[in-house]
Amino acid sequence: MDRQNLIPKEARWYHKREDGKVQCYLCAHRCIISDGKLGVCHVRKNEGGTLYTLVYGRTIARHVDPIEKKPLFHVAPGSTSYSIATPGCNFRCLFCQNADISQMPREQHLIMGHPMSPEEIVREAQRYGCASVSYTYTEPTIFSEYAYDAAVLAHEAGLLNIYVTNGYMTPEMLDDFHPYLDAANVDLKAFRDEFYREMCGARLQPVLDALRYMKRLGIWVEVTTLIIPRANDDPAELRDIAEFIHSELGPETPWHVSRFHPMYKLTGRPPTPTSTLEMAVRIGKEAGLRYVYMGNVPGQGEDTFCHQCGARLIERYGFQVLAYRLKEGKCPVCGTPVAGRSL
Repeated sequence: MDRQNLIPKEARWYHKREDGKVQCYLCAHRCIISDGKLGVCHVRKNEGGTLYTLVYGRTIARHVDPIEKKPLFHVAPGSTSYSIATPGCNFRCLFCQNADISQMPREQHLIMGHPMSPEEIVREAQRYGCASVSYTYTEPTIFSEYAYDAAVLAHEAGLLNIYVTNGYMTPEMLDDFHPYLDAANVDLKAFRDEFYREMCGARLQPVLDALRYMKRLGIWVEVTTLIIPRANDDPAELRDIAEFIHSELGPETPWHVSRFHPMYKLTGRPPTPTSTLEMAVRIGKEAGLRYVYMGNVPGQGEDTFCHQCGARLIERYGFQVLAYRLKEGKCPVCGTPVAGRSL
């Protein structure tokens, strides 16, 4: 993609209004944007009554990652995923680990990125032998036009498509995208609306709604909760998350409970004690979840076990698969199927 072709592209998910304003319905903010103004994400702009995405084709990050880094433990284990991002986010989380690029448009009033076409994304994924393309690092919802065009091509090439997301997209967006979206890791950051409002600039309910809808559409979902001391580490709240996953998404849905490290605007908090993560794992299993994993603590709580007989099926260290014992997606000991994609 030539740099001169990096011009704003008309957005896909919006309505024009008679007063010259537009209503974006890509994410749950559903911004009403006046002429010349930006949406909450700062990468969608109303120009003369037409909404444009300002990040189409602008990759600010691109890497070949282990799929376990997403983290996805039940999608093509041990494979690699070609991972891309553009600048921008529809959240402003105080603990963001990629704030330099996710908050760049809002804080620096910059939209940078290497020009890359959807065709180039797929070619690069194939060149590096990746099994999937992941839209990640920042919030992929805000560059969904770009991701959608790449996902259609990736799907045609036999690659899986993955969103690593805050789950703040609309049903309208998912209706369009889901035929090409194979899996998503969704951050369920807390189970209290106050946390979402104060820490993220968003609300809880749209995330819960999107999770339910993804499940209904047949998208494989894994859930991640970053456990932050004195913020969302109360056992009752963790139990609410585990019970929601069990009852609304199903006991086969993996839950990743991850260790917080001081980041961005939350550097005054200590790292999460390992004991807190161990407590969360117990809570998840007591709620009936079959697969609960610890994150950001390499060597602990990362293996996959058969929920029926307890056999160790996949051994991991960090993002590396050390041993893989599944036979055609089933436990080799008792024959119980393990839920997931491309196992």
